[in-house]
Amino acid sequence: MDKLLIRGGRPLQGEVAISGAKNAALPELCASLLTDEPVTLTNVPQLQDVATALKLLHHMGVQVERGDASVTLNARALHSPEAPYDLVKTMRAAILVLGPLLARHGRARVSLPGGCAIGSRPVDQHIKGLQAMGAQIVVEHGYIEARAERLKGARITTDMVTVTGTENLLMAATLADGETVLENAAQEPEIPDLAELLIAMGARIEGHGTSRIRIEGVGRLHAPSEPHRIIPDRIEAGTFLCAVAAAGGDVLLKGARANHLEAVIDKLREAGATIEPAGGDALRVTASGRPRAVGFRTSEYPAFPTDMQAQMMAVNCIADGTALITETIFENRYMHVNELVRLGAKIEIDGHAAVVTGVEKLSGATVMATDLRASASLVIAGLVADGETRVDRIYHLDRGYDRMEAKLRKLGADIERVS
Repeated sequence: MDKLLIRGGRPLQGEVAISGAKNAALPELCASLLTDEPVTLTNVPQLQDVATALKLLHHMGVQVERGDASVTLNARALHSPEAPYDLVKTMRAAILVLGPLLARHGRARVSLPGGCAIGSRPVDQHIKGLQAMGAQIVVEHGYIEARAERLKGARITTDMVTVTGTENLLMAATLADGETVLENAAQEPEIPDLAELLIAMGARIEGHGTSRIRIEGVGRLHAPSEPHRIIPDRIEAGTFLCAVAAAGGDVLLKGARANHLEAVIDKLREAGATIEPAGGDALRVTASGRPRAVGFRTSEYPAFPTDMQAQMMAVNCIADGTALITETIFENRYMHVNELVRLGAKIEIDGHAAVVTGVEKLSGATVMATDLRASASLVIAGLVADGETRVDRIYHLDRGYDRMEAKLRKLGADIERVS
C-alpha cells in the first residue's frame, strides 16, 4: 500500500495546473448512458474514482476509449443495466447511474453505494424523486431495483439540498414525458456544467445554477456537436490555496476559477494570504509568516464548502489565534482531528464544533488518512511540520486528487510516494 513521505519546512514556488473537477466528471460520465451516440469529454482528471466509474460503465456494455485527458463513451450496446456492489463499494457517486439507466432503459439495479465514511448521505431523496416521476422502486438485499416504462414529468421538492440527488433527477428528467421542476436544487458549479453538457446533447433545461431547475423532457438525446470540457476542480484549487497559505510561498494556479471559490478565498484573505486573478482561469496566491486564525461554518454552495473544511483546519492548526469551526453537512467529518493532534495540533471537538488553537510548529509523525479530504489536510500539515511526516492509506487521496505529490514536488515540496 502506497504512502507519502513529507519533509516539511519548504515554501511553495512556481505554477501548477488544476485538473478537471472530480465532482463534474463523475455525473458527466454517467450522462453518456442517456444516448446511443458517442459522448466525448475533455479535461478528464486521472483519478481512482474516474477509473472506477469507467470500469463500471464498461461492465454495463459502454464502449470506453480513453486518451491522456479525454474519454469517449458509447452506450449503444449497453447490455447490463446493473451496478454491482464490487464496483461501487468504494464510490458513492455510483448512484448517479440510477437516473440515466431508468430514463433510457426503463430499469436499473444499483447497489447501495460506498465511499468515504464521513457521515450519512442517504439515497432516499433520489428514490423519492424518481418515484414521483412514476418509477417503481424497491430496496432489498442491498440493491435498489427500479423500473418504469417511461418516466413522467413531476414537481419535486427534496427534503434537503443534495448534489447527487439533483444530478440524478436532472438526468432522469431529460427523457421524461412532460415537464419536471426540481425545487430546492443544489447550486454547486458542477450542476450547471452537467446541465450544459445535457443541453448540448439536446436536453431542454432552464434555471441550472439556481434552486429551481425546469426540464422539458425530450424523446431522445444525441452526441454533442463538439467535445465537452469539464470545469476545473475548485476543491483541488482550494486545497493548493490552503497549502500556500500554510507553508508560504508564491504560486500561480492555472485553471482555477475565482468565482467558484469566493467563500474559500475570502477566508484565506482574512487569514493573511494574498490571492489575485492572474488572467483567464488563473489565480496567484502569495503568503508569508504565520496565518491568522479564521473561523467558518460549512454549508451548501455558495457558502464555505464541507469539502474544504479539513484543509482550512490544517491552516488554522499553525495560525496565530483560535478559530471556531462548525461542520453542518456531515456528522463524521472530524475524523482527521485525531491525526492532526498526532502532529501537535491543539483541537477540541464539541458536537458539530471544533475549536482550533494555533501552535507555532507542528512536528512530523506517522498519520493515517481516513477519507479523501482528510488526506489533503494531513498533506498540508506535513508541509509545515518539523521533520518527516508519513501519511498512510493514501488511496483515499488518489480517489480525488490528480497526482498531488507530483504537483507539490514541482512547487518545491520535499514529498515522495513510497510503496
